[in-house]
Amino acid sequence: MGSADATFLARVRTAHRRVFRSLTVPNYRRFFTGHAVSVIGTWMQRVAQDWLVLELTDSPVALGISTALQFLPTLMFGLWGGVLVDRLDRRRTIMATQAASAVLAAALAVLVLSDLVQLWMVYALALGLGLVTVLDVPARQAFVTEMVTPENYVNAQALNSTVHNAGRLVGPAIAGVLIATVDVGAAFAVNALSFVAVLLGLARMNPRELHRVPALPRAKGQARQGLRYVWEHPELRACLFLVAVVALLGQNFRVVFPLLARETFGGGAEIYGWLTSALGVGAVLGALASAARVDATAWSLLLWTFAFAGVNVAVAASPALGLAMAAVVALGVANICFNTLARTLLQIRADPTMQGRVIALHSLIFLGSTPLGAPITGWVCEQWGARTGLLLAGISAGLAALAVLPWLRKMRALREE
Repeated sequence: MGSADATFLARVRTAHRRVFRSLTVPNYRRFFTGHAVSVIGTWMQRVAQDWLVLELTDSPVALGISTALQFLPTLMFGLWGGVLVDRLDRRRTIMATQAASAVLAAALAVLVLSDLVQLWMVYALALGLGLVTVLDVPARQAFVTEMVTPENYVNAQALNSTVHNAGRLVGPAIAGVLIATVDVGAAFAVNALSFVAVLLGLARMNPRELHRVPALPRAKGQARQGLRYVWEHPELRACLFLVAVVALLGQNFRVVFPLLARETFGGGAEIYGWLTSALGVGAVLGALASAARVDATAWSLLLWTFAFAGVNVAVAASPALGLAMAAVVALGVANICFNTLARTLLQIRADPTMQGRVIALHSLIFLGSTPLGAPITGWVCEQWGARTGLLLAGISAGLAALAVLPWLRKMRALREE
């Protein structure tokens, strides 16, 4: 082996260690492994639920409503969920929410496989899952800071995004095959079983090695305190504004992609699965690139907002399925880089005692906007087609980035004085 080859291999090993450095922490590794299995089932359920609603109703608006119901509780109770996360043991909270999610998935599987399912049942179970999400999402995001040290926050969040989007790549493809060859209920059953992996990973952790934050004592006004804290920090405020616009009108893929598959490209569940998997391919690439970062800034978030806007317009303009899928890969890269940077920026800039509430506010905006954005996007697509829904996403994100630009310039000028 020549010196050039040896140098190249050394660089590869160094990059590998930098990208996957959080996996050297045993507790994080256990969580990561269990979550990797569970998230595949979660994405299978998302695709199966969307397709089930379309089979039952043939209505884009009904699809938007089912998606909205899953995230409505976060809109209503998300900030108080963050208060509870700051008060409770985060590991035990996640174990409880994951077990509850498994029960809900199993219930939907039984209803579908026994041919008893009706639309209102799907709505009710989606709402139940939404109630679990109120605690589950901020608890899982905040738990990262207990498993790893601060210099690895960006890396651990990016690896979480990698496994989440690897699930987006694999899960929809498996779901499409199961729907076409077995039954839509099979996807729900597999998802229920997948939660066993993450529960085992959490149970096998060593609690003594966690970097626990002191529990928040009970007091009045703690939810308002979280709002006031974010408002008084301009960088956090700008970050959440961008998240609000992108989440409201830009990330309704579960509404747009089924219609793009069926109406624009004349396909079925398999085309929807391919589009969702293409988004996952891009997301995995973007997450791996993000894992090498050591910091997150508002300026980098702004650049990825512009990128997200541009690729949405590119997908909308794609005349053929092949070109659309290539553009969707780029959309996945931009989407995950934006999301990872936003979450990490909030964690890095927030005081540890405020993390649960700050992340819950992010979840409230990120997930809670879906009850509003999904029906709006569904209506736009119903009136003018799926391509218009993508244009809505691109234009709104671009305008939001332009609005934030003067804020960031002002912040930089104040720091330089």
